[in-house]
Amino acid sequence: METSIFIAKLFAVAYLFIGIGFLVNPKYYKKALDDMLKSPLMFYFGGIMATLAGFLIVSYHNVWEQSWVVVITLFGWIALAKGFMLFVFPKSFAFWGKLLKKMNLQVMSLFVIALGLFFGYYGFMM
Repeated sequence: METSIFIAKLFAVAYLFIGIGFLVNPKYYKKALDDMLKSPLMFYFGGIMATLAGFLIVSYHNVWEQSWVVVITLFGWIALAKGFMLFVFPKSFAFWGKLLKKMNLQVMSLFVIALGLFFGYYGFMM
């Protein structure tokens, strides 16, 4: 459980900062997304980061029980799959990036903040 709480705290801080950043600076993040979609190096770097994060979570937190901690495990497996996809099929992620650009950044920021609050509750309050 100690690992779950640590990862929840890490996710809480990251998601809250990212969500607030989206809310406060939407033009900056839309431009950053445009730049990322044009750069094969960013796809490669994203693949490395997703693979490392996913592998670490799956290696140290592969917990399948009926509680909130399974969400962390799911995020780990999703990150690992994302890393694989970024390395093997990078052009498919260009499609997802373009779809992401069309989404309302304010709505997305509220979703990301909600994730941060979810993880913050279990990481800091439990």
